[in-house]
Amino acid sequence: MSKHTDSEKGLYMRAGTRLNPFVVADANLCIGCRVCEIACASAHTKGDELLTIGNINTPIQPRLYLVRDGQTAVPVQCRHCEDAPCAQSCPVDAICQVDGVILIDDKRCIGCKSCMMACPFGAIELMPLYDQGRPVIQHLPLDNDECKQAYFASKCDRCAHLEEPACIANCTRNALKIFQPENHKDSRMVAAAKSLSQFAGNYSH
Repeated sequence: MSKHTDSEKGLYMRAGTRLNPFVVADANLCIGCRVCEIACASAHTKGDELLTIGNINTPIQPRLYLVRDGQTAVPVQCRHCEDAPCAQSCPVDAICQVDGVILIDDKRCIGCKSCMMACPFGAIELMPLYDQGRPVIQHLPLDNDECKQAYFASKCDRCAHLEEPACIANCTRNALKIFQPENHKDSRMVAAAKSLSQFAGNYSH
């Protein structure tokens, strides 16, 4: 059972009637240059300062992950599932849907890895948590007062804070695009209708 109150559900679960769009890559165009990863990491770095090699003080943390398989390279990222298994598996309700985007609240996240195991696409990763360039340390309740870097679950949020996802805007090969389920369905139906029409025409002769 969800732990959100009714008011929170109204705020965070504004589910629409449209299917959730997501970013998809064309493996035939991708050359594995990792520009999408760098653009993603830069777009999600707090602060307005332009990041360069000389002033980056935290590890590059993209929210999509380039996968190589032989001669093929393609980025993998969140599909923003309609009934997201990551959200269903989260024990602290750190994952919610807002305007067709599945989001993770890093302040609620406890780093339990449940969402990682639940995601069928491997699109979620645990990332070290930083605050103003400094690692956030959590104190474990052990006798030796051990300290450990804090982690949070991270994945594509479709750059909800930008007009266009950074990976799409910066891909040099135009290999990434927003996949609109309704548009895809319409185009497939039109193609099927044309095919059937051609078949019927040939059969009538």
